[in-house]
Amino acid sequence: MSPDQITQVHPEVAEALASGHGVVALESTLISHGLPTPNSATVARQVEAAVRESGAVPATIAILDGKVRVGLDDTALERIATDESVAKASLRDLGAVLAKGVAGATTVAATSYLAHSVGIAVFATGGLGGVHREARETWDESADLPALGALPVTVVCAGIKSVLDVPATLERLETLSVALVGYRTDAFPGFYIRDSGQPVPWRVDSPAEIVTIMQRRHLLGLQQALVVANPINPLDELDRAVHDETLASGLRALAEVGVRGKDVTPFLLAHFHEQTNGRSLQANVSLVLSNARLAGQIAVAARSLS
Repeated sequence: MSPDQITQVHPEVAEALASGHGVVALESTLISHGLPTPNSATVARQVEAAVRESGAVPATIAILDGKVRVGLDDTALERIATDESVAKASLRDLGAVLAKGVAGATTVAATSYLAHSVGIAVFATGGLGGVHREARETWDESADLPALGALPVTVVCAGIKSVLDVPATLERLETLSVALVGYRTDAFPGFYIRDSGQPVPWRVDSPAEIVTIMQRRHLLGLQQALVVANPINPLDELDRAVHDETLASGLRALAEVGVRGKDVTPFLLAHFHEQTNGRSLQANVSLVLSNARLAGQIAVAARSLS
């Protein structure tokens, strides 16, 4: 069996890739696990629309019926959004999800790998996974990090989720030789907030500048990701005092109930949603749409400058 037999590329995406048109990969865990079900399909369509507004073609990636689907039609998107049995598929899960024929929503790590495998160079997401706050005891680190250390994709994100250990994550990205630039910012963003308190090593101010970096990295044959940290719109970020207090209360609740491992981040994000009366969810949607637009602009610029 060849890779082509288990990979189904949507005709629009296939045509765009063949013609050199800009294409942006999108993860599907946002649809299945990142947003409340009543809203997730609508937001997914808005994210795809944001990519199109930039002149690029969206390619939401998921696994359905034993095949990798690169680009989803409306029926497939709705299924990923509403079927509660959809598995969260990271890189290590892909073989099992495909073999068992179950539906799977791809994480940052899995989406990066699958996008690269079909020739998509630009990927938009919300926030990266990273090193957890108690990693010294738990060794808990997202699979996103080693994947980005081995895949030459350009990932547009709003930094890492602020519930994680930001300084430790930045150290790991450096160790893994993952390139990092801040888009129109000197500060590394913290998902819900524009400034995590950590700097970025390099600042860029246009999609064309990002593409020039991509081209130079390609000429050198570098095999690590380029992370473009795009801060949330200042009108949509959470108030810093509200953010810090909500995070502190979430960490206290986490300790009280004893949640660990992969359940930590979903628990804390749900806590934010509850304690901010949905304000954090609005911020989440805003930053994802912003990242999709920027990724589309990069993909289009990459075509024009190639």
